[in-house]
Amino acid sequence: MLGYVGFWRIDLDNHRAEVGYSLLEKHFGNGIGNEALAAVIQYGFTQQQFHSLEANTNPANIVSQKLLEKNGFVREAYFRENYYFDGKFIDSAIYSLLKSDWEKLVESKGQIK
Repeated sequence: MLGYVGFWRIDLDNHRAEVGYSLLEKHFGNGIGNEALAAVIQYGFTQQQFHSLEANTNPANIVSQKLLEKNGFVREAYFRENYYFDGKFIDSAIYSLLKSDWEKLVESKGQIK
């Protein structure tokens, strides 16, 4: 197993889901995370018919933020000390991607939807 990627906190009433992922550090930098995230985004918009996707990341995780931005996500919010982890409160950066923005990104790259 290299890591995982998928949807949770699916909100069917609002056609929205949160995407989450993790990759073993030894596999960083070889494009696996980007390829997996792109495939899950495509599935979410084309098969699940989501209108928007959300991602919640630690602001200190620059690699994760760059991965989201590379796939068209934009930062919508920043919550201070809203998450308790490993004995301390940490901040969260919330990113989102609308289906319409993803479609424009795919078209600009000449990729098949």
